[in-house]
Amino acid sequence: MEITQIIGYLLAVLVGITLGLIGSGGSILSVPILVYVVGVEPILATGYSLFVVGTTALFGGIQKAKQKLVDFKKVILFGIPTILAVYLTRKFIVPSIPEIIFSSEILTISKSMFIMVVFAFVMIFASIRMIKPIKETPNNTNDKTNYLGILVQGLFIGLVAGFVGAGGGFLIIPALLFLAKTPMKMAVGTSLFIVSAQSLIGFMGDIRPDQAMDWKLLITFTLCSIVGVFIGSFLSKKIEGEKLKVGFGWFVLAMGIYIILKETLLK
Repeated sequence: MEITQIIGYLLAVLVGITLGLIGSGGSILSVPILVYVVGVEPILATGYSLFVVGTTALFGGIQKAKQKLVDFKKVILFGIPTILAVYLTRKFIVPSIPEIIFSSEILTISKSMFIMVVFAFVMIFASIRMIKPIKETPNNTNDKTNYLGILVQGLFIGLVAGFVGAGGGFLIIPALLFLAKTPMKMAVGTSLFIVSAQSLIGFMGDIRPDQAMDWKLLITFTLCSIVGVFIGSFLSKKIEGEKLKVGFGWFVLAMGIYIILKETLLK
């Protein structure tokens, strides 16, 4: 086993810890780890990320369900448009993108470079959402659930998640809070189940006869991440989640800027 793979597996534990602590952010770590540490090709790494995050989020979601912190009605309500969008994106949109999107004497934009740069911008957007505190609105029973807003937001999140291999928890949690009027603790648990369903079904859109996958690497990486989610759930009882989320947000912001520089100026 190569040293880079060992480092990658150790970092995979961090992916699970992040999901266990704050209910999102796993894919934001898993894609860069797979690409820059393990050496997986970027397009394949986004597919691997969906499997890793989906499986890990499922274990985290089951833990939250045991604590009665999952609203399964909202999992279905929010999950259907999100799952549909992420599956169609992985099955049809991503494969249809040409290998060379733009080429000139000065600049060549490949499919892999384009996806990584888009992923970096998603990271920067996610970091801003993490750094900026989410103020939970009072749970007013007279407030009506915004079904149209949930449908539109679900389709958008599925498109983004499918394109860059992200679970989308950083977008799902605010939507559950403000569109579906969900309390914060319940939103985190509900988000994990939505992330799990959309990620695993999105990954199924990647399974094609011409797509070679390293299942040994993928399963080992996922098992390490699952160990991390149990550690994260344990630590969540001892660490204030909001402070950790802000600190992690600054780290994600730095990573997003680094990826943009690496893919454009440092090549």
